[in-house]
Formats: sequence, C-alpha cells, structure tokens
Amino acid sequence: MSTTQKVSTISSTVNVMKSKETISALPGFLIGGAAACTAVTFTNPWEVVKTRLQLQGELARNNSNYVRPYRNIFQAVYLILKHEGIRGIQKGLGPAYAYQLVMNGARLGLYDPMRNSLVKFFNTSSTSLPISIISGFLSGSIGAAIGSPIYLVKTRMQSYSTFSAIGHQHNYTNTFSALQNVFQREGFKGVFRGVDASMIRTGVGSSTQLSSYFLIKRYTIQYSGMRDDDILVHIFSSLISGLCVCTNMNPFDVISTRMYNQKVDHNGKGILYKNTLDCFVKTIRTEGIRGLYKGFGAQFLRLG
Repeated sequence: MSTTQKVSTISSTVNVMKSKETISALPGFLIGGAAACTAVTFTNPWEVVKTRLQLQGELARNNSNYVRPYRNIFQAVYLILKHEGIRGIQKGLGPAYAYQLVMNGARLGLYDPMRNSLVKFFNTSSTSLPISIISGFLSGSIGAAIGSPIYLVKTRMQSYSTFSAIGHQHNYTNTFSALQNVFQREGFKGVFRGVDASMIRTGVGSSTQLSSYFLIKRYTIQYSGMRDDDILVHIFSSLISGLCVCTNMNPFDVISTRMYNQKVDHNGKGILYKNTLDCFVKTIRTEGIRGLYKGFGAQFLRLG
C-alpha cells in the first residue's frame, strides 16, 4: 500500500471515529428523555405541590397574618384533589413532558460525552469526582437553558388554582398558547425570564445528582457485595442521591419558581424582583433560610 493510500485510510478511520463520537449523544438524549417522561407521570403531582408550597407566603414574614391554605405536602395533595380533581393535581403535565424531553434529554445525553472529553483533556480517571461534578453542572445548565421557556409555562400552569390563589395567577389553556401569550406581553426577554436561576438550579442539581448517584452506587456495590443490576442498589443510590440533590438544589429551585411566576408590569418587568440576586436577597431577608427550603418534602418525593 502506498503512503498516499495509508494516509487516506487513516484519515477515513479518524473521520468514522469522529462521526461515532458526534452521534454518541443521541441515544443518551432519547433514552434519558423517555425515562424522564415515564417518571414525571408519577412525580408531577409532587411538582404541583412543591410549586405551590414555594409560592405560598411569598415575601410574607412568619409572624404575619397571612393564612397558609397548605399546611404540609399530604394535606396539600388532599385539598388539590378535593377541589380541583385529578386534572388539578396533574396540572402542567404537558409542558412537564416537553421539558423532560428537552432538559433531561440534553442533560443525560451530554453528560457522558462531556465527561469523556474532560477525562481526555485533563488526562485523568473516568471515575474522578471533580470531573463528574463539572460534567453534571455543564450538561444540566445547557439543558435548563434550552428548556427554560417550557419550564416557565409549567410553573405558571401549576401555580394556577381555582380553589386558592397562590402567587400571581396565570391562566393558560395549553403550552403553545402560553408561550405565544408570554412573547406578546413580555417579549423575548419574558420568554427567557429566570433562565439564569434555572441554569444554576439545574446545574447544581445535576452536578450533585449524577456524581453522587454513581459514587454511592459504586460504594454500595463494593461494600455490600450486591451486583450492579440489583434493583436494591439503584433504589438505595437514588434515595440517598435525591437527598443530596434536594439539600443543594432546593434554595435555587425556590428562587427559580418565584422568578418564573412573578407578575410583570406593562413594560414586561417583574413587579417583585429585579433579577435572581434580588429575589434571593428579598427571600432571605423576609422569610429567612427556611424560606429557601419551602417544598423540600415534595421535592424529595419527586426526586428520590
């Protein structure tokens, strides 16, 4: 074989390898999105409860006369079912599906390619915890940025109640009309309102979830003697990982929910908060640290 033929063969092989690496994210995107949609069917009721608990008593001091209709997560489920029915407890399910396909598809689909690229770049182990954390944060942030408009609609739909108004009430019929309404009233910036808070929220959640899950699973297998395909390994790892995620992510989740749901003026500017930092400061100042952990129980039931 001539030198020219050898170079051509090597070049073709490299191109094939690059093509495989390029499309390797696609199966992860589809599998991750499909798995997330299956899960969200069962976890969406907790998402509705979480959203309302996070908006309940917004910027109201603990010693104020504000009457909180929801005392805890289970009583909230009961009240919503009683007054709004199954459709009430499953509000926002349409955009929730769309968001899971976009955000989790991108997050889980990009995680491995990003981790592999970082492992090669830093010439380190594929089990490196810092690499897993960085990969999770980056993939989660990208997914959140892409899916932010859908999450905004989902939050507003889930907060709307015919029984007890929690936060500002946005009455939308479906996802597409909601996006159109937001764009017409608030412009492009309105469609991506709260995207920075959402990116931090999902970035922190993903970096904690993906890294802690694989770390906990590895140690569980190592010290328990169970196999990787044992369902108990996955259940235990998921529950502990979910607790880690909730602890780190809940404050940013509260801020994200409030940024998405706040009322806007005729210029499309938020009435309550100027930006994410302003929301964080006002929440801490008025409600304390406990304000940042509203909806924690529902968050754990949803994630765990």
